[in-house]
Amino acid sequence: MTAMARKRVALIGSGLIGRSWAIVFLRGGCEVLLYDTSQTQIEKALSWIESSLSDLENEGLIANAAWLRSFITPAETMAQAVAAADYVQESIAEVIELKREVLAELDRLTPMAAVIASSTSAFMPSLMFSELPGRHRFIVAHPMNPPHLAPVVEICGAPFTYPETIERTRSLMLAGGQVPVTVNHEIDGFILNRLQLAVLNEAFRLVAGGYVSPEDLDHTIKNGLALRWSFMGPLETIDLNAPGGTAGYIARYGESIRRIGKDMCTQPDWPAEISSTLHQDRRRKVALDSLEDEARWRDRRLMALARHKKEAAEKFGK
Repeated sequence: MTAMARKRVALIGSGLIGRSWAIVFLRGGCEVLLYDTSQTQIEKALSWIESSLSDLENEGLIANAAWLRSFITPAETMAQAVAAADYVQESIAEVIELKREVLAELDRLTPMAAVIASSTSAFMPSLMFSELPGRHRFIVAHPMNPPHLAPVVEICGAPFTYPETIERTRSLMLAGGQVPVTVNHEIDGFILNRLQLAVLNEAFRLVAGGYVSPEDLDHTIKNGLALRWSFMGPLETIDLNAPGGTAGYIARYGESIRRIGKDMCTQPDWPAEISSTLHQDRRRKVALDSLEDEARWRDRRLMALARHKKEAAEKFGK
């Protein structure tokens, strides 16, 4: 892609999500402008981006990290960041009043042809965008953390969102190596979080009830379910788990699924003390001041997994 053809993406917020988005859009051939209210945060983000691009190059997941790094520029003001933007990704704190204030400012400052997306994981589009004059061009693009290594991104509009806004967002995400999932109707928590929270609610209940230790709970996922789920979804999985495919699986196990489902909490019933229990268990393994190093370990493991999945897909298909 030539420099003339590059789309200009403005990132508002350079924290954990914003800095990871930068790599996604650089990978997609975009010119990226990065804005944050904190200059120190921007400098920290740029250092992290440079280091992460180098890690990705070492894993064979990108080529020429230094060249990609040359297409990101810090912006001194939000107005400067968005003045010529084709697309804006907002990734500020999950505070609804703050988001509404910033989104209204973006609506005023950004060219009317630009799409403006929020990374929110907590607020539905109608809650954030309904009062904005340009509400038709606003959308939620909710990533998994970190976006550059966990490619799924939920694209969710409201009844007032133009179809073109959804399609343009999907196209940009695909160009950056993401896997866009369209949420057809607004729902609290979107899709990813509703699935994740269903697992977490039951995990909290099982640990709080003394059925399993926190460590063995994690083993059950990472050394069990997650092995298949890293390249197959749960619905794909059950299709292979009984003769006759999905219909055969539900015929065999449907009654058990319903029975256990009734036993599982529909309202969270885990005690407040579970927070302290789980936190203390994790601190025995990873000190609080080592979480940044642990996140770097996670990212490198995700890079290795991405490389394996890429090579396996080329060898076995899919």
